[in-house]
Amino acid sequence: MRKILSPDTIRLIIPALSLTVLLIAVFYLQPRAMSYVGLNLLFNLAVPIALATIAQMLIMTVNDLDLSMGTFVSFVACVAATFLQATPFLGILILLGAIATYAALGVLIHMRNLPSIVVTLGMSFVWGGLAVLILPAPGGQAPEWARAVMISKPPFVPMAIIASIIIAAVSHFLIMRSSFGVILRGVGGNARSVERAGWSILGARAATYGLAAVFAILAGISLVGLTTSADANIALRYTLLSIAGVILGGGEFTGGRISPIGAVIGALTLTLAGSFLSFLRISPDWQIGAQGAILIVVLGLRLLLNRLERRSKRP
Repeated sequence: MRKILSPDTIRLIIPALSLTVLLIAVFYLQPRAMSYVGLNLLFNLAVPIALATIAQMLIMTVNDLDLSMGTFVSFVACVAATFLQATPFLGILILLGAIATYAALGVLIHMRNLPSIVVTLGMSFVWGGLAVLILPAPGGQAPEWARAVMISKPPFVPMAIIASIIIAAVSHFLIMRSSFGVILRGVGGNARSVERAGWSILGARAATYGLAAVFAILAGISLVGLTTSADANIALRYTLLSIAGVILGGGEFTGGRISPIGAVIGALTLTLAGSFLSFLRISPDWQIGAQGAILIVVLGLRLLLNRLERRSKRP
């Protein structure tokens, strides 16, 4: 019983079960979705959401929260559709500067003991303002290589699903299997023990924020590759979607308890939820609330299994 309902198992079972049930419901409502083209349309926007979710998960690993994720991805999208497309060298320099800025935020939050939600909320206005300065009106053009990757059609399985599997595998190895990931999760679980072991908490937090920026940049570029153009407000919803994806995937706000594979599955579930609600002919005005209801149901199920697991440990 303990082995079946271990915490790590629960973090994978619940997201996988949620995605499976939702996918079956979609196939029931729209049988034509059960095809290569149908799956490609269903999960078309899953890749940028999954990348943004992994970026948010990294921040949550060290017990922080990034409220600027959506505006940062929008900023990256504007850079990708302008500078990265017209002058790639300048675009790369801007993105490297953005990574350094994110790492500096981690240092600032740690050294001054500032609440991450306050700092990142303030930065959301900065990223949003920069995005408007770069692209005051919707436009720009996606880099050809980004567009080619995102619209590629590999045999048998759509690109979105293959990319999601790669994202899950890479992030799982990086966070759950590497020594670097052990340190990051240790900072979220017991920072004092990590510091006593000789590791720098300051360096770990800076590296976490920098790595999160890398995944967020990939999210922005992939989003532009799908949409072919950009807008300063193109990814504002990604802040809440990324947080919901991490929680839906088995992550928690404290303790360094996360699941990279579960986070990607959570992102896929949120992507699929929009199509499911559309097939039910629910008004877009109600879809956000309906997605929240789905999230509450899944979290309630996870809480129930957590209680069953704790009971199984009692003598």
